[in-house]
Amino acid sequence: MPKPLVIAYHLIWTAYGYWLPNDPRGSTSHHIRNKKISELGQWHFGRYKIQPTGKAVREFQEKAATVLKYSLLKFDKPEIMEIAQAFTDMITQQCYTCYACTIMPDHVHVLIRKHKHSAEEMIENLQESSRLRLRETKHRSWDHPVWGGEGWKVFLHHPSEVREIIRYIEDNPIKWGLPRQKWPYVAEYDNWPLYPGHSPNSPYAKGLKNYSPWKYKSS
Repeated sequence: MPKPLVIAYHLIWTAYGYWLPNDPRGSTSHHIRNKKISELGQWHFGRYKIQPTGKAVREFQEKAATVLKYSLLKFDKPEIMEIAQAFTDMITQQCYTCYACTIMPDHVHVLIRKHKHSAEEMIENLQESSRLRLRETKHRSWDHPVWGGEGWKVFLHHPSEVREIIRYIEDNPIKWGLPRQKWPYVAEYDNWPLYPGHSPNSPYAKGLKNYSPWKYKSS
């Protein structure tokens, strides 16, 4: 049974150097170009079913820091605010509908409703706007990479999936002992496209027949 139409995207990407092709959690890279990085560990396409401990990930990153061309940098509070302002500008400019966003010290989660832009285009736009802002405000030098690759996207098909991802993203800072984040560009989810008054005969509504939303799981 095919899934109904995609209604939203969960977009994830990391700061430079924090998720390499041979990361012990797995990766979306198809090869390793740097010989020194290849010596850090085995390459695996996709997420490992059994995820490593936080200690194992930190140990890998510590080793990676010794061979990367540029230093590993995390975002502090002022830098997170600059990234958020860049996201505000881009989301407003492109008329994106954002339902959740968390900007962590080394990665980002964004949940955006389906748009004329592809998930890849939205990641590219948000990365580029925030990269330029960090450099223009002198939080990053022009030669130091800000983001670490193209990121990942998870396609969401049902309002219950969207609500579950919203909770996951909003709770993400808690795992780090950080407060929840609240950004002006995040809109309250209105159960789109199953909002009151929707047509039960729409292609999307018909596609929901016999569809059971998955339960989102992530480490």
